[in-house]
Parts: sequence; C-alpha cells; structure tokens
Amino acid sequence: MMDPLTGIARDGARQMLAMALKSEVDEFLALHSEERLADGRARVVRHGSGPERAIQTGIGPLTVARPKVRDRAPDDAGMDRIRFSSAILPKWARRTRSLDALLPVLYLRGVSMGD
Repeated sequence: MMDPLTGIARDGARQMLAMALKSEVDEFLALHSEERLADGRARVVRHGSGPERAIQTGIGPLTVARPKVRDRAPDDAGMDRIRFSSAILPKWARRTRSLDALLPVLYLRGVSMGD
C-alpha cells in the first residue's frame, strides 16, 4: 500500500512531466509555424498522443502519454519529413537515465557483498 505523501509526489511529478512535454511540443510547433502547404494549411500540427506507458523513476512508476506531431506534407512533394523527437522523453524510454546508471552499481554491490 502506498502512503499518501508518495501518492502526492507521483501525481505532482506526472503533472509536471505532462506540462514539460506540452511545452516542448509547443516550442517545436512554434519553430515550424511559418511552414505552410500549398493550400495554406499549417504543415506541422499536433497529432494527439501515443499510448500511455509507465516510466520507472526514482519515486516509482509514472504513467505518461507521449505527444505526437504530424508533418502533413505529401510524400510525393519532394520535401524532407519534419519529425518531432522529445529530448525529455525519448520514444522507447522505459526508465530514467539516473535509474539506468544506478542499476549496474546496485548489481555490482550486491555481487561483491555476496547477496
């Protein structure tokens, strides 16, 4: 059973992560806001979000949905695709980098202690 303080910390972290991802997407869209299709529509638009997934963090798992961005330029237009890649939450990340660095250390300490 989770204590209330940990629940509050996880909810706060989840909200902060969602706001940071939204801000990152907004900056990306603003960077490409001048690019238009031949009919005048915006070329790069927000395209919902990916499925929710759990990210392992130092305070436990956080459920987050990665925002998606779509380049509406036709494939035959001869333009390079504009792709959004989050610096905060890489596409295939399942753990935070700090947790990835900690796991080998914990494993080695356990092996050297005979545990």
